[in-house]
Amino acid sequence: MSELLRRTWAQIDLDALGENIRVIKGILRPDVKLCATVKADGYGHGYAYTAAHMAENEVDWFAVSNLSEALQLRKIGISAPILILGYTPPERAEELAFNDISQAVFSASYAKALSDNAVLSGIKVNAHIKIDTGMSRLGFLYHDTVADASVLDEIETVCRLPGLFPEGIFTHFSSADCEDGELFTRLQYELFCSAADRLSARGITFLFRHCSNSAAILQYPEMQFDMVRAGIILYGMYPSESVRKTVPLRPVMELKTVISMIKTIPADTQISYGRRFTSDREMRVATVPVGYADGYPRLLSGKAYMLVNGQCAPVLGNVCMDQCMIDVTDIPDAAEGQTVTVFGYDNGAFLSADTLAKTAGLINYEIVCGISRRVPRIYKKKDEIVQVTDYMF
Repeated sequence: MSELLRRTWAQIDLDALGENIRVIKGILRPDVKLCATVKADGYGHGYAYTAAHMAENEVDWFAVSNLSEALQLRKIGISAPILILGYTPPERAEELAFNDISQAVFSASYAKALSDNAVLSGIKVNAHIKIDTGMSRLGFLYHDTVADASVLDEIETVCRLPGLFPEGIFTHFSSADCEDGELFTRLQYELFCSAADRLSARGITFLFRHCSNSAAILQYPEMQFDMVRAGIILYGMYPSESVRKTVPLRPVMELKTVISMIKTIPADTQISYGRRFTSDREMRVATVPVGYADGYPRLLSGKAYMLVNGQCAPVLGNVCMDQCMIDVTDIPDAAEGQTVTVFGYDNGAFLSADTLAKTAGLINYEIVCGISRRVPRIYKKKDEIVQVTDYMF
């Protein structure tokens, strides 16, 4: 590894990613397509090499948040179908069609604007109709089969607009990963089934119906339909502690740093901003060059620990922007320049991103998505470095 990387870096295990894909595909029916969600720079793992490896492992579709993310995938050579889950300005319709990118359509007004722009350009945009069955985010509101029945008229009109091809229909579960979420998830599923079936009776059919996110893939196999959208589970983490661990997953990311300095301090010495920590004995304190600007949350101040030679080294005082201090008093072989595990595997020990998230009052998504772009990503296969992405160069 170059000296440039010997500060703080994220290790991405592509073998673990491939294994997670195989495990997920193993619980799907043979006819169900797997859509990999790679928004937010592949959940912080780096979209380029994770998406390329997913394609090598026969992922069928990709899902992203916006047009920029979709175009990034096309730029690196991803040829599989791509679905934009969020908003794209209607005047970009020609780009959608030219790059064979499918677009979520979530309201009559948005559909009309997208249709008008498609007609002006003489093209057709593949549309996936978004049904809001209870998330109350994007989508045609369909929370009640009677009170909201008129929305089906809107959707039928949208599906017959020129310049749009109604390729898919989908919804998003709000509570599939919650301990008390089963009843509401089943209600959402029934509403989605009702909408799709009633539209089919009007002659409006779709190539792809999809509603299962990561939690539903694991907990509700009967809801697979034609495609499922896997997100956090691809990266080796479960959506929440409430989700049954029905398949083994391997964490894909580890975060590493190094000891930049070790000093011995006497008792009654205060450490870091705000002087929140005061030593109660003589201590060996190691400074490590990772802080909240790298994505290590300040909420972990004085609460978390890192691994040094497989042993726990508590974080002392407030986490700084670029650095923080850890206690290595009881780790006598700790030395300057030594690798420290912020989360991941270390000499037989393991500290998960989930543990950090719980300690900080966050969710595991926030930990991995929050790793900043000044942290290089190192991609490994069979313990060999195959690629390095340094966003700063």
